[in-house]
Parts: sequence; C-alpha cells; structure tokens
Amino acid sequence: MRRRDFVTLLGGAACVWPLKAHAQQSTAPVVGWLNPQPLASSSNLFEGFQKGLGEAGYIEGKNVMIELRSADGKRERLLALAEDLVQQGVSVIMAGSLPAALAAKRATQTIPIVFTSGADPVKMGLVSSYNRPDGNITGFHIQFFQLVKNRFSLLHEVAPEAKRIAVLNNPSNPSAAAVVRDATETAREYGLGFNVFNAGTVSEIDTAFRIIVAWRAGAVFLAGDPLFYRQNKQIAALTARHSLPASGDGIYFAEAGGLMSYGPNLPDFYRRAGFYVGRILKGEKPANLPVQQPTVFKLTLNLKAAKDLDIIVPHSILLRTDQVVE
Repeated sequence: MRRRDFVTLLGGAACVWPLKAHAQQSTAPVVGWLNPQPLASSSNLFEGFQKGLGEAGYIEGKNVMIELRSADGKRERLLALAEDLVQQGVSVIMAGSLPAALAAKRATQTIPIVFTSGADPVKMGLVSSYNRPDGNITGFHIQFFQLVKNRFSLLHEVAPEAKRIAVLNNPSNPSAAAVVRDATETAREYGLGFNVFNAGTVSEIDTAFRIIVAWRAGAVFLAGDPLFYRQNKQIAALTARHSLPASGDGIYFAEAGGLMSYGPNLPDFYRRAGFYVGRILKGEKPANLPVQQPTVFKLTLNLKAAKDLDIIVPHSILLRTDQVVE
C-alpha cells in the first residue's frame, strides 16, 4: 500500500508508521513529521513541506523517507509521539506547531528540530534568539498577533455597519492573550463594541456561536488557531446561518465559505521549512539557521458570501484582494 493510500485509510486517527518498514526499503535519512492536527486536515501543509524538501534535493521515497506522527488534535499525545520518533532514530524532526515543538524539545536535545509556531519562540523558550537560535532547534515564527490590526481594519472596511465585533478565541493557544489585547485596542480605535467568546473544542464552537448571536454581534473575528483551521467549514456555515460577516486567518476560511481571510500563505511557509530540513540533512546546524518569518500574505475574499450577506465590497478592497472565491 502506498503511504498516501495508507494515510487516507487512517482518516482522523493518530498515525504511527514504524521506521523498520522504511529501513527494510532504504538507507536514506528519515525525517519525522510531528503535528497535532489530523493528517487529512494538514495535507496541503505536508505537500508544501515535500516541495521544500524537493527544492533542497530530497525526494520522498528516493533519497529521503518521512515518518508521519499525528496527534489527531489531542496535544497530550505529542510527547509520546515525539519520544517514539527519537527512539526510531530519525535524522530531523519537523514540528508543525508550538506544542509539537515543545514536545520535541523535551524528547531530544540532539536531533535537529525545525518548527513552525504562531507564538514567540524566544518567549516560549524554544530558542535563545532569532538570529542565533543555539542548540538543536530553529524554525519559522508566524506573528499572528501582529496581523490582528490589519485583519480588523479590513473587516471594518468590508462591513462598516457592524458595530459589535465578536472575537472567537481559543484560550489554550499561547498567542491568545496577545490577540485579545490587539483586538481590544483596535476595536477602541474604531469605537466598536467588542467581546471575546472562547472555544477550545468542536462542541464549544457551536456553544460560542449561540452566545455570539444572543449578544447580537454584527461581525465575527477568528483568532488564529489550529482548531479553527480544522473547523473552517463548520464555522463558515455558522456565520452564513446567522448572517454574520467574518474574517478568518490564512486563506482557508474564505475558501470554506466564510466572507474573508487574511494571513500568511501557510503551504509556502511549510515549503520554506522543508527547505530548512533539507539544508540540515546536508550538514548545516540548526544553530546557524536564523528563525524566519513569513514574507507572503494574502487577502482572500468570498464574493458569494458577500452577496448572500448583502455586502457591496468596496473597490479599494477589491484592488487589494489576492484571491477571489465566487
């Protein structure tokens, strides 16, 4: 069975594929992929990662193998999965979130780790500095909280009639406090009503929206969080059902049916991470590879959602839109 068929068969279950199977086929280096999200919901990120590896000269199945470890949305599984990768003797660990990176760091002080994180890696203790990470860890930091003001401004331009903004937030996310702080400051600048509604599970999203509707929100602002990425379709459907303009992070919320999205191109971000992994496989040390930040941001607008909401999108917004969903 091909690995992709195997992944599809697993669906949302946590994935562990023994390294011994690889060892019997090849002596190529093995990269561990550690991610809290179900594999099915992060396939586009994985494809970006493979592309970056390819740009560094490593093609999966030819001169590199990849061990997949998914926690299926259950962060408490990450440490055991990271320890398993260490026991298997992988050459590099790709940690696709702050929790995954922290778990990998606990599991090994020697195997190189490349991370992606929305929380400050210095403040969270992953690296000592951006320019000289030191130790066995480097990666890519998405400064989600710095995007808050831009996203808030764009939502206000598209839906100026919305005078009360609901922020859907996952309180367990390390960036949650910074997002709430920046959203609060921006709402005050525009003289808008503002409230935070927490959701840390799928069922809590439904509950939060019942409260948001009862609060009579005029629009919804989604904080960046893996749970909300996985549940883009659920959240987009809720905003449509209750006629709420909403702004999501990245590009996927608008593609799932929400009004608009703004944020980094995550597949491209993982492509760059894959290239870093390739450089490490060639002998470079993580300590000499600076922590980097995204360089490409996209505004995605769903015109069908805008029509359903009776929103006439300003021409100034259309000129800035990178992708239109019809």
